[in-house]
Amino acid sequence: QVQLVESGGGLVQAGGSLRLSCAASGLAFSVLAMAWFRQAPGKEREIVATIDRSGHSTYYADSVKVRFTISRDNAKKMVQLQMNRLKPEDTAVYYCAAGRVATMTSTTYDFWGQGTQVTVSS
Repeated sequence: QVQLVESGGGLVQAGGSLRLSCAASGLAFSVLAMAWFRQAPGKEREIVATIDRSGHSTYYADSVKVRFTISRDNAKKMVQLQMNRLKPEDTAVYYCAAGRVATMTSTTYDFWGQGTQVTVSS
């Protein structure tokens, strides 16, 4: 069993930055692909970014490309999402997810954190 705990969310003005962290415990973290998803009120959960088990391959949704950076530290069992130049439309609950393969599809991820709220004011 893998447990994921997100932190780092909060309220920030448009143009600002936040760094989300996801700490993992349980099974071997280094064999898992990781991802960040987000869900805004009234909307479906959507992919934000993925990173493979080695950290060498990443994917970003077009809406966050260039502004967000996903990274992982296998020794610390942690994945982070650096979010720069935040926009009001980035407001959502952000979820960390772990699975066997880095995909854009939420149903392929086996483990999820509880989510952390990110609110960007205009």
